[in-house]
Amino acid sequence: MNTTAPSPQAFVALLLLACLFGGNHVAARVAFDHGTDVVTAVAARSLVTAVVVAGLVWLHRVPLVLTPRQRRIMPLIGLLVAVQSVCLYGAVARIPVGLALLAFNSWPLWTGFWAYVLYREAPQRQVLLAMPVILVGLALALDVWGAASGLGARGQWSVIGPGVALAVAAGASFGVVLALTQHEVAALDGRLRSAITMAIVGVLALAAAPLHGGLHWPNAPAGWWGLAALTILYGTAFTSLFVLLPRLGVVGSSPILNVEPVAALVMAWALLGQAIAPVQWLGALLVVGAVMALGLRRRR
Repeated sequence: MNTTAPSPQAFVALLLLACLFGGNHVAARVAFDHGTDVVTAVAARSLVTAVVVAGLVWLHRVPLVLTPRQRRIMPLIGLLVAVQSVCLYGAVARIPVGLALLAFNSWPLWTGFWAYVLYREAPQRQVLLAMPVILVGLALALDVWGAASGLGARGQWSVIGPGVALAVAAGASFGVVLALTQHEVAALDGRLRSAITMAIVGVLALAAAPLHGGLHWPNAPAGWWGLAALTILYGTAFTSLFVLLPRLGVVGSSPILNVEPVAALVMAWALLGQAIAPVQWLGALLVVGAVMALGLRRRR
């Protein structure tokens, strides 16, 4: 564990990565609005990223050795990441980007839940204390009572319900991934683990495409720009996690990356015209603050 605060260079790099990850989802919404479907976006993003990270594995001569246990767990992790990717992009296609990411940011709660279910690891006190804060923040950000939108609770949920359900399902899937990773494959090199995971996700997306009538490519130039941007932004951010951050003294993920929903809210407002009410901003800050506090607590 890294026990010191990030350097100024690392802090700026982490904020930039959060913006890149958030921008990936904004670009995805543009692609979805112009003919691209979720499966196509997941396939393109995952396969390109898998090739890039596999190049890092080859360049750094990472040993291609997995234990029998790891060989059994990695396909399951790949399947769960595929589910998470499809659900999250599905949410982004249905509700404002930032709100989808905020609902997805329930993953720390799901991680604690699955760690208890699968490994009988009792949730830590800080997680239990953060749970009501995150839930209250989500309620405000999603405007669950329909007060900000003026639609009322029933009308609001008829609009956001499917998207929120997909985002929460993405958070639940990601929680399982983190629990399995921590307990089963943590010893596996992160670059190799990520290359395998992205390759599995990409192959699964290609295999699922015929069930939806094949790959659906953009039907307008804006869609192609969106698909290219989401692939480049995600691939750049994902690869930088393994190339740039270790050199700056940041090991693994950082709580600073959890500003992604706020970055996405700003970009979606500026580029897509997706505005939210002040009370929803308050909810967003509560969710992000609670998740960042959990992350910082783990590094003390």
